[in-house]
Amino acid sequence: MHLQVKSNHELLIEQQKKKWKRKRLDAWLLLLPTLGIFLFFFVLPLIVLLVMSFKTFDASLGVGDQWTLQNYLKFLSDPFYLEVLWRTIKIALVTTVITIVISFPVAYQISRASGRLKNYLTLLVLSPLLISMVIRNYGWVIVLSNNGVINKTLMDLGIISQPLTLLYSEFSVILGLAHVLFPYMVLSIMGSIERIDPSVIKASQSLGANPLRTFFSVFFPLTLPGIFAGSVMVFSLGVSSFVTPAILGGPQVKVMAYLTYEQVATMANWPYGAAIGFLLVLIATITIVIYSRILNRVEKGVAIQ
Repeated sequence: MHLQVKSNHELLIEQQKKKWKRKRLDAWLLLLPTLGIFLFFFVLPLIVLLVMSFKTFDASLGVGDQWTLQNYLKFLSDPFYLEVLWRTIKIALVTTVITIVISFPVAYQISRASGRLKNYLTLLVLSPLLISMVIRNYGWVIVLSNNGVINKTLMDLGIISQPLTLLYSEFSVILGLAHVLFPYMVLSIMGSIERIDPSVIKASQSLGANPLRTFFSVFFPLTLPGIFAGSVMVFSLGVSSFVTPAILGGPQVKVMAYLTYEQVATMANWPYGAAIGFLLVLIATITIVIYSRILNRVEKGVAIQ
């Protein structure tokens, strides 16, 4: 009897193991198409990009077969290219800070709304994503140009005598990026605000904390995960953006993505363009890793509190 019970128990365990293996196999089969697309359209091009970045180049012969580090050394030793690198990072950082500042009150108001009003406000924030980025950027060209709305209005009012240089500057690029990336930050912060338990805020107020202290000591720390998550998206998209700097910055405001395009499409220097592109990917990856570690620490700190 004991042996029969034991054998039934072992049979049950084997059946559970088979079910578990079948579930894992089904999961992998469902994941396989997406994984294949990811490997073919993302990982493989990155490998080709990395290999190309170590190749030599000659203007008369094209891409050579020899291996070299000269492409990276050229970029890292030239003050002009280092300035482009710093400008790219600076524009992305400033854009991230601006989007945080303007997105937080919007996300707060939307998360506190209810019913149809919340749906309408969310749709209003997301509606720019339905319009082409090129069209949105050319809208800013109309606003910021020498004969645009801002300059013409100021000149008609007699405030200025000559048009301000607003277009084809870092200011115009940051303004355009903040407009384009604004919805991503709003949605990320909204997610954190909606997960906050209202009883925590009431407990803080019942303990004598004024609204300002409640905001900075309780409410704002609980939204940090959403802020960091939104910052990752905004910074990564900002540092690798090409369309907005190309339209609103032009050749006067060179960034890494524009420099990569220029080397590949204009100069036909594929190895050097690949090196610049891979450095750009590396910067974005390092940023995501750093932000992820900070986010984990923030979430642990909030959980402990």
